[in-house]
Amino acid sequence: MSAAPAPLPDTRRTRLTAIALMSGAIVCFSLLDTCAKWLGSTMHPMQVVLARYVISVALVSLLLNPWSHPGITRTKRPWLQGFRSLLLLGSTALNFVALQYLQLAETVSIMFAAPLLVALLAGPLLGEWAGPRRLIAIGVGFLGVLVVTRPGLGGLHPAALLSVCGCFCYAFYALSTRMLASSDSPQTTMFYSGIGGVVIMLPLLPLYWSWPADWQSWLLMCGTGFFGAVGHWLLILAHQRAPATILAPFIYSQIVWMILLGWFVFGQIPDRFTFIGAAIVIASGLYLLYRERVRHVPEGSARLD
Repeated sequence: MSAAPAPLPDTRRTRLTAIALMSGAIVCFSLLDTCAKWLGSTMHPMQVVLARYVISVALVSLLLNPWSHPGITRTKRPWLQGFRSLLLLGSTALNFVALQYLQLAETVSIMFAAPLLVALLAGPLLGEWAGPRRLIAIGVGFLGVLVVTRPGLGGLHPAALLSVCGCFCYAFYALSTRMLASSDSPQTTMFYSGIGGVVIMLPLLPLYWSWPADWQSWLLMCGTGFFGAVGHWLLILAHQRAPATILAPFIYSQIVWMILLGWFVFGQIPDRFTFIGAAIVIASGLYLLYRERVRHVPEGSARLD
C-alpha cells in the first residue's frame, strides 16, 4: 500500500499556524489561572471573577458588537445561550475558589477530565453513543482523577471537589457550545459567552468588593480579563484553520505551563500522585482523540466506536 500523500505546503503552513494559535491560547489560559491564584490570597475570589468577566466582555465588545457585526445579538436559542453563559460562570467561579487551596497543576489535572465527561454525556444529550473501547478509556481516565484527588485518603484539600464540580460545568458548557453550532454563528456565541458573568456578578458587587491595595493587584485583575479574552479569541482563530482532532492534543501542554508557573511564581511542586493521575487522564484523552480519528461510522449510525 502506498504511503498517504504529504499535505500541500499551504495546508501545512495553515495547520502550523493553527497549532501556534492553540499554543498561544493555552499560555493565556495558564497565565489567567496564575493571576487568579495570586489575587485569591488578597481579595475575595468573586471579585476576581467579576474582573475577569467585565474586562473580557469589554475587550470582546470592541471586536464583536452590533455595529461591526449587524445581527450578532440575534440568537435562535436564547435560553440555551443564557444557560451556556451561566455554565461558564460556574466553571470559572468554582475554579477560582479552588485555586486558593490547590496547586495550579492539581486543578488543571482535574479539569483535563472534561473531554472524558463530554464523550460520556454526548450519548444521552447528542445521540453520539460511545462504544466499549471508548467507555473503557473514559473509565480509566476517571480513575486518573481519583489518583489526583485521592478522596478519603487524606490527599488533596477538600477544595478539589470544587474543581470536580467546575469540570462538570465546563463539560456541559462544551456540549451546549456544540448544540448551538447548528443554530447560531460562532460570533454570536462568543458575544454571549461572558454576558451571564457580568449580569450575575455586578448586582452582588457590594457583598465582596474591596479596593485593591496596590497597582500590581489592579494589573493582575486586568490580566485575568485580558488573558481570558485573548485566549478564547486565539482558540477560535485556531479552530478556523485546523480540525479539532489536530489541535486537541496540544491542550494537554497546559500541564507543563502550570507546573512551571506553579514552581516559578508560588514555589510549588506537584507530588507524585498528581503526576501519575495527570498522565493517566492525558493518556485516556489522547486515546479518545485517536479513536475519533480512526473510527468508522456506518451510514445511518450515530454510534462511535
